[in-house]
Formats: sequence, structure tokens, C-alpha cells
Amino acid sequence: MEKQTDQFLKCETNQFQRKGKYTKCKRTVRNKEKKQFLPEKTQHLEKQNKRMAMENKTKTSDAGGKASPISPTSNSKINAPPLPPKAGVGPKSPPQLPQRLLAQSPGIHSPAPSKTGTDEIPRDQPPQIPLRSKTPQIQENSTLPPQADLQPVVPSRRVPQPPSPVIFSAPDHHPLPGLDSDDNISDEYERPDFLCSVPQENMAGENSRLQVSSDFCSDDEMLDYEEYSSLWQDGQDSMKGSLYLPHNMSVREDISQQSTVIKQGWLSKNPPQGALYYQRRWVRLDSDYLRYFDIEKAVYSKGIISTAFITKVTPVGDLKFEVVTSNRTFIFKAENEEDRNEWVTTLEECTRGRRRSSVSSPSLMSDLQGYLELRGLRSKLYTVIASDKVFLYKNIDDYHIGVGITSIEMNVGSVKETDRRSFDLITPYRIFSFTAESELLKEQWVDAMRNAIGEALSTSEIAERIWAEPSNSFCADCATPKPEWAAINLCVVICKRCAGEHRGLGPSISKVRSLKMDKKVWTEELIQVFLLLGNERMNSFWAANVPPSEALTPSSCSEDRRRYICNKYRQGKYRKYHPLYGNQQELNDALCINVQGSDVLETLSLIFCGADVNCSTGMANCPTPLSLATTHSQPLQAEVISLNLNTELPSEIGNEGMDPAHYQPSPCVSHNGFLFKIASMARAITERKNKEEFSRRWCTLNDGTFSYYDSDKNANPNRSLKISEIVCLAVDLPEKHGYDYTFELYSVSERLYLFGTSEPDSHKEWVKSIAKSLIPPAAEPLLRLNFERIGKLKYKDGLNLQTSKVGWFALVGSTLHAYLEGSKGEKIHLRKLNELSIQQDNGVLVLVEKGRTLYIEGERKLDFAGWCGAIQLAARSGGDTLSEQQLTETDVPVIVLSCIDFITQHGLKSEGIYRKSGVNSRVAALCERFRRDARSLCLKEGEHQVDDVSNTLKRFFRELEDGLFTSENANVWLTVAASPHENSKISQYKHLLNQLPHVNKATLQALINHLYCVQCFSDLNQMNLHNLAIVFGPTLFQTDGKDYTAGRAIEDLIQHYILIFEVDEQQLNKQLEEIKAIHWLSTLNTKFPPRPEFTPAPSFICTVYLEEKDGTIEQSVQIPGSMTAAELTCELLDKRNILFKDKEYWSCWEVCDKEEMERPLHYQERVLAILHSLGTDSHLLIKKHPGMDAMLVYLSAKLDASKHGMMKFREERSILGLGLPSGNFHDRYFILSASTLRMYKEIRSNRPEREWPTKNLKVYIGIKKRLRAPTCWGLTVVNESKKQEKSERQQWYLCCDTQSEMKEWLAAFLSFQYDGDVWPQDGLQQTRVSRVVPDTRHGRAFSL
Repeated sequence: MEKQTDQFLKCETNQFQRKGKYTKCKRTVRNKEKKQFLPEKTQHLEKQNKRMAMENKTKTSDAGGKASPISPTSNSKINAPPLPPKAGVGPKSPPQLPQRLLAQSPGIHSPAPSKTGTDEIPRDQPPQIPLRSKTPQIQENSTLPPQADLQPVVPSRRVPQPPSPVIFSAPDHHPLPGLDSDDNISDEYERPDFLCSVPQENMAGENSRLQVSSDFCSDDEMLDYEEYSSLWQDGQDSMKGSLYLPHNMSVREDISQQSTVIKQGWLSKNPPQGALYYQRRWVRLDSDYLRYFDIEKAVYSKGIISTAFITKVTPVGDLKFEVVTSNRTFIFKAENEEDRNEWVTTLEECTRGRRRSSVSSPSLMSDLQGYLELRGLRSKLYTVIASDKVFLYKNIDDYHIGVGITSIEMNVGSVKETDRRSFDLITPYRIFSFTAESELLKEQWVDAMRNAIGEALSTSEIAERIWAEPSNSFCADCATPKPEWAAINLCVVICKRCAGEHRGLGPSISKVRSLKMDKKVWTEELIQVFLLLGNERMNSFWAANVPPSEALTPSSCSEDRRRYICNKYRQGKYRKYHPLYGNQQELNDALCINVQGSDVLETLSLIFCGADVNCSTGMANCPTPLSLATTHSQPLQAEVISLNLNTELPSEIGNEGMDPAHYQPSPCVSHNGFLFKIASMARAITERKNKEEFSRRWCTLNDGTFSYYDSDKNANPNRSLKISEIVCLAVDLPEKHGYDYTFELYSVSERLYLFGTSEPDSHKEWVKSIAKSLIPPAAEPLLRLNFERIGKLKYKDGLNLQTSKVGWFALVGSTLHAYLEGSKGEKIHLRKLNELSIQQDNGVLVLVEKGRTLYIEGERKLDFAGWCGAIQLAARSGGDTLSEQQLTETDVPVIVLSCIDFITQHGLKSEGIYRKSGVNSRVAALCERFRRDARSLCLKEGEHQVDDVSNTLKRFFRELEDGLFTSENANVWLTVAASPHENSKISQYKHLLNQLPHVNKATLQALINHLYCVQCFSDLNQMNLHNLAIVFGPTLFQTDGKDYTAGRAIEDLIQHYILIFEVDEQQLNKQLEEIKAIHWLSTLNTKFPPRPEFTPAPSFICTVYLEEKDGTIEQSVQIPGSMTAAELTCELLDKRNILFKDKEYWSCWEVCDKEEMERPLHYQERVLAILHSLGTDSHLLIKKHPGMDAMLVYLSAKLDASKHGMMKFREERSILGLGLPSGNFHDRYFILSASTLRMYKEIRSNRPEREWPTKNLKVYIGIKKRLRAPTCWGLTVVNESKKQEKSERQQWYLCCDTQSEMKEWLAAFLSFQYDGDVWPQDGLQQTRVSRVVPDTRHGRAFSL
């Protein structure tokens, strides 16, 4: 035995005498021969160890497999430890990798370690294994038992290694992570650790990134051998993507860790249990932790020891010292005595006064802690998130004693979700791939890590300034110290827990921002507002009447916080009422006066007691309180007003309001029973769900909560939905899914729940009960409707488009019933809308009806998409009867009016109109497009043919279900038509006409009116009264046309149109004159046609309005072709006896109501050409030009030959093929010259994006409200051009920052277009002299 031991010791001594040369070769391999040296040397060592293992096995075969005497728990007197088994033996052995030697794992060949630790030397027991550093030596320790003989150093067993995933291709590289320098040989007995940082020179591989093994453990406690073996048996695929280091990423020390370093340097550390040699480690000490690393430049440590748990630091033996914690001892060895003493002194000073009194208390205050699985490991790591760091421990016991593996600074981290339960923590140095135990836990971990990142990136500079006001250092709601959040529009500083409840109120009530992270929000003005007001002064308003029983404390629960904050800010329950509360006009006036001073608290009191921040001040230069505060140099007032432009006021202001706080579910509604459901979804259900996909659930509706259970025996629900969380209830059509009767619930969390039943009565009762709980009393009449969809939506309407309101809507057929703020309920007939569009860029559904526009906002994507789809479907034609068609304001189907208007403009001169057939395929396509959505189809000349349109109209009436005259009364009409008594016919026709349904009557009148106009042009189209009757008789009565009875009825209706329909004959003649004028103007090819004296040209009678179109001041004016805008203005002013005054610039304006824009005509512009381009929604208006004086002053001082500057630009383009506007406003740089207008992406751009001829542009003042222009100073620009004999029209929008800037651009356009002649030098009065009296001999005066 002794001989064998001597031989073994001799071999080991020879082996390590060659260590210097061996490790040097590994570090400096540069050619093929040196690369071959490493495996040869390793094979030589392997053969030696195999030989010694065989000899040891023979010598110890009589021992009977006794436990190793080196175990701390062994009582055996045998002092020599057994040699490891032969490499590769056993079913769990991994493939061999002879390059590395591994320390003996205590999990296989030694008994279970004691609770005092498996890797460090216990406090009360000296080490039993001799230690050595460079050469074999024996540790000195006087506490060894006398019977313990000194034993030779025995190398650990050799563990086969998997192929190393680290690939190096650089010829000159640093040592591998597992191969240390000459000064340290002990790491050859450790497994590769992925926490070892690798210098950049080593990071070159075939795959351009370094794959590192995922053996996550400290060098004190390693994973069990079985676990390690099975890890590699699973194959390399399981580890791909777990951790990687990009090849171009340099490894450097964490700056945040480096900044607090007290001492650092190289030390030799005692090895894991079973290893024999000290390990050379880079040790770093800061105020909180003692860390040790593989190399100096490593970022993540192999182990950390909390200085708060270090109980003693003492020098021991030769150059060594012990770091003692509550139940572990770490031994370090310095290079010299001076270094050892310095470490001991520094550690003692650092840990003095920091030692914890209880070892059971946590080592740090954590935000979240628990076990997470790291990809590539079978064991889980105990992970702790504390403030801005993540700490990794082997288990919870290590966490409680302050001994961990590493810490991760989150200031350079980011979190990415990868799978249902997995996520990555990404840093520039490593990617940590974690897996949680459930999806819910994963979300909690991801949120906590993102919060830690936010904490790491935060700065306390702004917080310290805000806290300088003493009352701001405590939460305004619960008095928690050092609050780090604020509701900037409410001007209160709040803590993190209260901030979460403020967010629940929504940004329309409370705009929550961080004091530490939202640095850009905190302007100097906003900081000064918070310093001026402070929580104490703000609570004198917000919390003036708080009952002591309702006040919050720092320990209040979430439910109490939610109730209190809702009462305080949403309902304004505790606020101090202003003396003017309830008097809107006086509140507005007081606000306008107060913003001119410095009392900001008074301004807030006025705003939150009902003053309108957008009210009119009555001053042209300062139209709003915001501009008033800016003008009077009150930046703090302006800041407060700008933050509350869109704030939703407390609900008690206006008790008739529809604030969500009023919509509490009625607790008396209850219902229960079995329903069938599918799993909730985050998307709309578009496919049919079969019965097999449904699960039977016991459902209850009680106390404002809808819950479902696995069965009626279960006590705990699978899911509970508060009624306040349900925003929409949709009732599906029967047999849409496997169960005949189904309904859908939409929640605020963007989830959709589908329930079904086979019993119609049960389905009806459930829908009724849920709707009754959902709808507030103010909208209770909606419950009496047989609705398809019901719920709440945000909307805007009227003149105030700044503040969103909440309304309750129910869809019934093609009617949308709405209960809006201040209304008792109204109906919106979707098939009679003028426009229905979706603004995709900001999620708004626009409903335009006569005299009103309603904007429905999509607060949540899922239920908003459902509402949009349902409303669009309901707005389409619903069948083949007249009442189911899309209708106009006059209850005439859109398809009928579209065809009539097209033929009136382009087909009245077409010979054989309505007799000639169109192309059948084109007619069928037109019918289908009209049937799908008639409102979106615009008939255009050149694109559509007259005969195709006329045949489309005839086919519509022939295929009309129930007919135009109704199947019930059609024969009576024919009977009257066959009567020979002409005098009695008219009265009978009138009687039958009044018996028709309203839509049928309106449609018949529109059609007969059109046919009457067609026959008036029979000299051109050859379609006289008889011919039209032959065509339309059988079509409208849906007969075979074998007799003329149906034709006789239509002929009578056209011939006696004025008498039967009681039409104003003068109005009818005016209509005919307008049609003639339209056809004459359509023949003009130029904007200002030449007027030779011999060319007859008619004059037109046009209605012109004075100052505004209200019907009170209007004038019919005869307009010859030569009349200019100035002449028209003077003539109207003369007729109204209005005298010119100095600096009054009366002008003629073209006003377009539909586009919400107007244009001042140039004083030399011909009016007749403008009349030709006017639509039915446009008119001429004579009024003063308010900006002309400023424009003339600007032009007189202007020296540049061009105009340039930044404006916001948006182009009119269509989406979904519906011709609806889309796009956003973008900043662009414009240069306007006499020839062109050029647009550049930015001021430094060399090439323009777009270019337009200046002469072709028409510039209008104003932009449509539904486009949501960023400023109120906008221009609409129309570009009219001709390409290949075809006119093209482009329309786009420009927004200026100020009104003066808009006037300058408008002046520049007029100046360049009219060569600087913007206004007559001698004034508009001189045009009276030059005005030419129209010569009526040139033609008749047509009325327009």
C-alpha cells in the first residue's frame, strides 16, 4: 500500500513539474505541431491515471466498497481516499473528452453533505485533505486529530467530458476558459463554467458567435455527476441559443460594479470538496459583496459572499486567511504576507458593523424571488430580483445565508419573451434563457425584470428637485415617503402603488409619469408648478373633505386605494367646491381673468370645478385661455392648461353625464345555469366552432360578477369577470356555431369569451340578465330592444373634439341606438349616412349624417373591430326591397340617385337612352357593386358608360322584390290606367300614391321627375313620352309587356307629373334651366373662354349670400360671362346699400361646406367659371377679408423672390378602395416660387420629394375637422391639371404653426399666381366704374 502510494505521488510530482511547460504550450499554440502537443500530453496523463486507478482497484478490492474516508461524515480510520472508477464505466457515463479533469463530485462517491455546506470547510472541523498550490504540499493545521496521519495528495477521479462547444480559429489566442495560466493549475479539475468571461481575441468561430456550455454552478458547489452527464446525453440541440456572446462584443468589467470597488487582486481560493489544489481567482471587494472571478476582465462572478454575513476574518497558516460566515468558511491565499494582511484589514473594516443578527433573515430586500430553470440545466436556480439587480443562488438556503453565484446589473439588460413559459434576459455579455413554472409566473418575472431595468436606468435628479418641496416627499394619497411618481395634470406626487390605481383611471383623468424615468416630460415649467403647489396645497383642494374613515395609509390594500382614488379624482367627492361652481359662463370668465396672473392653484380649482379650458375669450388675438396665458407671460399657467386640454372632469360636474363611475352593476341581478364555452381568445372568432370544441361549464351571475366553474359542485371558479370589466355583449345569429344560440363577451383585457346553448329560452334569459347588469339606469331603454350588439364606447361630437365622452350603444338591424351625454337617446340610421369611414391611423369610426359628424373611438382593438364590422355590415343593403337599400336623406335609394345624376349630367343627349342595351357583364358588375356598398361607388365619366348605367337602373327596378308599386297595389294602378275617364285618373293616382310606403313614394317621385326631364330633351335623345313609357312600364310593374296598360300608367304619371305629385312648376323650370346650364358649361374647354362679340353667351342668375349663409341675407344676381369677383362684390353691396370704409377688404368667397374650407377669389377672377366648378354643397359668399391688411403689409416688406419654411403636410389618398382619406401629418420643408412649389423631406435635402406648378394650385383656408389637423391654421391645396385630355385633381393639406404664418403663405401664393397684383391699388371702389353692364341680347339668363 505504501509502495503504491509512493509511486503514485512520484508520478504526480513529475506530472506537475512539467506544468509550466504544458500550460505555456496551451496558451501559445501557433502552428500545427504545437496544436498536436495538447492532446498528446493529455493522453499521456490519462494513461498514467488509468494505470494508477487499476492498481488502486486491485489493492482496495478487499475493502468491500466502504465509504471514502475523506468525507466529513465518515468515522473510518482508513486515511487514504479511494481512487476514482475507470473512466467511461457505467450506463450514465457521457462520451469521453480527455482534455479536462474534473474534481470529484460529492453526489456520487461520497455520502450526502452536511447542512453546513458541501464545498467550504466547516467552521468546527479542519480540512482532512492536504492542500497544495503549485506543487504538492501539506496544509498546516494544529487542530487535526493526533491519529490522523498525513496522506499523500491523490488526484481526483477523471470524469469524461463532452465535446467542448467552444470553437476557436484564431492562431494567437488566450487560454481556454478551462485552462489557466502558469500560475494556476487547479482549474484543470473544474468543469467549464459559462460565467467565465472570454477576451475578445478568443471570440472567432465558424458561426461568428461563441457557444458556451451551460453548466451553471459556482466553483464551490457543482452539479451532480449524473445531472451533468444527462445534460450532455440530451445532445447539443437542447443548449442552442441558451447563452451566446457575439464575436464582436468585447468583454469588460461592469462599470456599476467597478465604481464601488474597495479592493481587488489575485488570490488563491480553497477548491471545491474533493479537489486538491487551490484555484487562482480574481477577487473583488465592494461595500456589499466579496466576489471572485476566473479572470480579471470577467463580468459575471463564480461566487459572491455578502459582507453582511461575514462574521469573522482571520489569518491562518502560510499566507492564508479565512472568511467565515454563519455556517461556511472560505479560505484564500495571498501572494505575500503584506498582501494577506491588507486583505484581512480591509475585510474587517468593511464588515465591521454590517453583520446580521439573524442568519434566517433574507440577505436583501427583494421585489420578486423564486426558482427559475436556466436552459441547459436540470436543476433550478433560486433567482432574486432586488432593485436594479438580479441575483442567482443555487438554492433558497444559500440566499438566506448570503452566498450566491453571481449578480446581473440590469442597466445594460433587456427582456424578451420567447415561449409560453420562457424568456431571455439579454445583456451585452450573455443571454440568460430562463423558464418559469407557469405562464402567470413568467409574466410576473418579466414584469419584475423590466421594472428592475427601469429602476437601473432611472435618475434621481428630478425627484430630488421635486422633493425639495417638503410636502412632495410624501404621497398625496397615502403619505408613503419618497414617492417616485406623479399625476402631472392633477399636480400631485404619488407613490408606486397609488400610481397603479391612477393608471386605472385612464389618461383622460390622470396622466401618470415617473419622477426618475420620464425625464423628457419634466420641463422646467412643470417642475416649477410642482414646487409652487406641492401636495399640501393640492390636497387643500382635492382632499378638503375626506372623512377620517376613508383616508389612506401607507399600508392600505389595493381595493381601498382604488376606491379612494376613484372617489377623489374621478368623482371629485372630496374636492373643495369653487364659489362659482354650477355657473358655466362665470367659471369661464373667471378662468380667462385668472390665467393672466400667477395664482395657479385657483386656475386648477376653476378647471376641475367645470371651467372650459377651450372656452372663447372673445379676443381675436388671444382666442383661448392658453393663448391668453402665453401672451401675458405666465408659463406656469400655460403649462397647467396645456396638460388639461383633454382631461375628463370629475363626474359630479353635470349629473346627467355618462361618466363610467356611474355605471355600477345592479347587485340584484342574478342568474345561473349550464352553458357551453370555448377557451377565451385574443382575436375575433371568424370560423365556425363545432360542438366538440365547446366545454360544459356551470355559470353564475351574482353580485355584479360573472363566473364559470367546471361543475355545479366546484367551489372555486375557473374564471370570474366583473361586470365592470365587460365592455360589449354580442348576440350571434342562430346556427352560426355548433350550438344554435351563442353570445360573445368582450372584456377590457382584450379577451373574447364565447358561450352557447341549445335552448333559445335559456339563451334569451342569459343575454337579458347580462345586459341588465351591464347597462346603467340612464340607458335602460336599450334593454327593451332586440339588439345584436350592446356596450359602451368612447365618442366625440359637436364642436368640442378635444374631450372624449362615454356613450352606450345598441345595434338593432340597420339602426344604431345611442345614449350619449346630455341626450335622452337617439337613433342613427346607418343606411342613410352620408359617409361611413374608418380612420385606420388613429382608430376612429366616422359616422356622417345630415348636419352632424360622430367620431367613435377605438379604446380597445378587439371590441372596436367587432363594432366596426357590425356597423359596416348593417349600413349596407340588407335585401332586395326598397326599404332595405342604402338610402339618401330624402329616403331614395343611393343606387337610384347615383344613376339618375350620372345620366342627367352625361346621358340626356345620348340618342336612344334607356332603349339601347349596355354590355351585360358590365351591368352585372355594377349591380353587384351597388348591392355590396352603393355609398362607396362613385360613377365617373370615361370609367362608366351611359348605357351600362341606364340598364343598371332598369335591372334594379325589374329585380326589386315586391316592386316599386308593391305587389298588393300594382293591379289597382293598372286598373286606374285602363280607365277612359281622364279627369278621375289624376285624383285616383294621388290616392294610390299616398298609400305607398314612404320609401316607395319618394323613389317613384324621383324617378318620374327624372323621366320628365329626359323627355324635355327628346329632340336630342329621341326619347319622347311614349318611348319612355314603353321602356319603363313593364320594368316598373314587372310585367311581360304584352299590353300597353303598364306603359299607359307611366305615361300618365310623366305627363301629369306636376298635378299628381303637386310640384312647384317654377321650381321645376329652374331645375331644367340648371340642367341646360350644366350641359352648356360642360362644353367649355378653358377656364376663361374667349368671348367674341358675335358668340352668344347666356347670363346666369345665381344666389349669392352676404356675410353668412343663413337665409336672411341672400341676393339673386345676374352673372354674365365677363363678370369678375370684384364686380360681383360691388354689385351686391350696391343692392344692399353698404358703403365702403377704409381698411375694409370686401371680397367674394367660394365656400365648400362639405370640405369645410373657403377661398377668397382674386378680384379679377371670372365668376362664371367658378360657378361651373361649384358643387351642390358649395356657394358664393360676400364678406370682409380679415387677413388682407396683414397680407399686404407682409408683401410690401417682403424682399425675397421666394417663400420657404416648414409646414405639416398630409396628402389625400384612399384606403380600402373606398375613397376614404388616410395618412398622417408630417413635417416637410417647402419652397414656393413664381413657377413651382417644391416639397423637401427636410431642410438639408438636395432633391425635392414633390413638385407642383404654382399656377395650377387653388389654395383654400381650412381643413376638415375629421382629419384631426395638429393646428387650427391649415390650408387645403387643390392641384388641377390635364394629362392626355383627361383632367386630374389632387388634394392635400398644409398646417402652419401660427396664424400669421398661414397668412404669409396665402399672400405668397396669391402674389406669385397673379404677378404681385393681390389687391387693386386704388381700392375696390374703382371697379364700379369699369364694370360692364351685361348685354342680355347675347342669350337668355339661366338660373343657377
